[in-house]
Parts: sequence; structure tokens; C-alpha cells
Amino acid sequence: MGDQAGNQLQTEALVVEKAGAPFVLQIVALDDIRPHELLVDIKYAGLCHTDLVVQAGHMPFGSFPTVLGHEGAGVIRSLGSGIENKDLRVGDRVILGFCSCLDCPACKDNRKGACESIAPVNFVGSRGEDSASTLHTSDGAPVRGSFFGQSSFSRLAVVDSRAVVKYSGPVDDLEYLAPLGCGYMTGAATVMNVLKPNKSHSIAILGLGAVGLCALMAAKREGIETIVALDIVESRLVLAKQFGATHAINSKGFDSVEEAIREILPRGVNFVVDTTGSTTVIDSGVRALAHGGTLAIVGTPRPQETLNTEALDMLTQCKSIIGVTGGFCNPQEFIPRLLEMFKSGEFPIDKLHKTYRPADIETAIDDMKSGRVVKPVIAW
Repeated sequence: MGDQAGNQLQTEALVVEKAGAPFVLQIVALDDIRPHELLVDIKYAGLCHTDLVVQAGHMPFGSFPTVLGHEGAGVIRSLGSGIENKDLRVGDRVILGFCSCLDCPACKDNRKGACESIAPVNFVGSRGEDSASTLHTSDGAPVRGSFFGQSSFSRLAVVDSRAVVKYSGPVDDLEYLAPLGCGYMTGAATVMNVLKPNKSHSIAILGLGAVGLCALMAAKREGIETIVALDIVESRLVLAKQFGATHAINSKGFDSVEEAIREILPRGVNFVVDTTGSTTVIDSGVRALAHGGTLAIVGTPRPQETLNTEALDMLTQCKSIIGVTGGFCNPQEFIPRLLEMFKSGEFPIDKLHKTYRPADIETAIDDMKSGRVVKPVIAW
């Protein structure tokens, strides 16, 4: 829990001082919550590739020093006076997702993941009214908080109410449910909400981290006949077979993703979900599409990187490329749907994670990068 120092509440947090700097566990002070915010006692927070992209300085948003973390889950400690969801109470367990502007056409169409302001609202750390930070050092210097409305790499977090999803189960469940707020939800929703394949279709999933494996689980649930999973880590290919892949391919054995896919599907694949963010992989995935096929870019490419896709092939083969953020979903509706899928055995996310103490985050990062662990979860 946090400590009171004078009139300021203090807490431990993993702070990144500058682009490329490591996560350092230190004490920070929390600002008072505003009417639309909650104070949440964070119990668990998933480590996502996006956290590492921002830590490295590869996203043109936000500033340093900062506290990242956007797959948090915990217990409400206090509520702002203007919280619109009157079902929320102190002591409630909550899963934290992302924020959206609520005013653009996509938000009004209940596709909050496709919000026009998804990047600035979540990456910049805005509190809505202004750019004031939720966090400060002991001497009053600002530390950028409100990452995805939560900055959950912190024992206590000031959370935007737009990011909150209530959970009625026990606190211990949050250990494996915390990543629902981003990676797990995005993978599943890309298949179920965006691509919407039918059973006769084929799908290829490029990269079998948390996002890719959850896309695979969703594809299995939708009854897709041919599910091709590609990665270069053998342990993840084993998981892919367990979760329903009809083909689990180590792409190291091929010159390209296209070659690997067309060996199985000579006419090409109907849908591709790219979770790698590699433009080389994406280009090859586009070439692997069947006539009328669609590739969804879900992984995060670096700024300024471009695709090298043949326009005539796109035209004559009626191919499509779509960028997908947040699975175009409404977390307040889609996370409960995923919870039901988990209970029915269709979404076995409890097989993906390993917990780490905050002080061991560098080990967690190494384990995720090497493929030893799919989803590291920080246990506060």
C-alpha cells in the first residue's frame, strides 16, 4: 500500500528516467484524484511489448521520466466525486483497459478501440482537462503518469474511469486476468470483431506472443478450419498446437512467411494477423494472401517505417490491409465476453503467464524476449 508523507500519498513505482533507460523501482508521490478518476491498489500488471517500445523511445508520444504499465488489475481504494458508473464501490476488483475520447464517430459507434484519438489519449498521459501529471518525485518534479489512463507499474495508481472494468470474482484471479486489458483482448477481438471469418476460411497468425496466441484461441473458438501459426520459438509452437492450430510452423525453415504459408495453402490464406510489427514480415504476409484476403496489422512497427507492397497485386487480387488498435472493441463489453469464454474453457489464458516481483522486471523482460515466457505479470 502507499504511505502518507505530509499531505501527499506516496507509492513504489517502476520509473523510466529517459528513453532507453531501465525500469527503476523508486518512491513517487501521487496527485489527488480528480472527479473522473479512481485510486486503485494495483495487485497485478502484465508486461506488454508496447511498454518496451515506449521505454526504448520508439513512439513519438509522451515524455520522460514516466511510469508505464497498461495491463493492470487491482482493488478500488477511493472514487472521484464525478464517476458516472454508480455500480463502482470502494473495495471492488477491477481490470484496467484503455481510454477513448467517447466523442468521435468510432466511439459513438461503440468501437472504442478504433477511437480517432487512441494514440494521444493513451500514450501522452493526458488527464482530460490538461497535461498535469498524476505523479511526482519527492522534490515535486513531474513524472508522466496516466499511461493508458493507468500507469499500472505502480503499487498505487490514479486511474481514469474510462479504463475501468468491474470484476466480481476473487482478487487472486487477477493474476491471470490482468492482461485482458490489452494484449489478450486485442488478439481475440481482432479475429472476432474485425476480421469476422467464417468456418470455411483460413487464417495465419504471425508471431505467437500473447496477442498472437489469443488471436489463435479466438480463431479456434470461431471454428475456422485451417489455422496456421508461425513463430521461431519452438515452445510457442507447442502451445499453438495445444490451443488449436492446425499447422504450427517454425518460419526459420523458410525463406519467407509467404513460402511457409503457401506450402500449406497454395492458393493463399484468407486472413493474416500480424503481431510482429516487422514490415518485412508484413510485406510477406500480404503476398501470402488469397484473392480477396485481408491482413490485419496489430503489432507495432517503428515510426517512419514503410511497407513495400505491390499496388497492382493489391488491385487485381482484391487484397486489403487494415490497421487494428484495441480490436476495435469496447472493453466494458468485450472483457466480460472473454471472461465467459475463459469460464467455458474456450480461452485458456491461465496457461500463458508467469509472475515476477517488481524488482525482477529485467528478468521478466529477458524471459519474454527469449520466448521462455509468453506473458510476464508483475505482482505488486
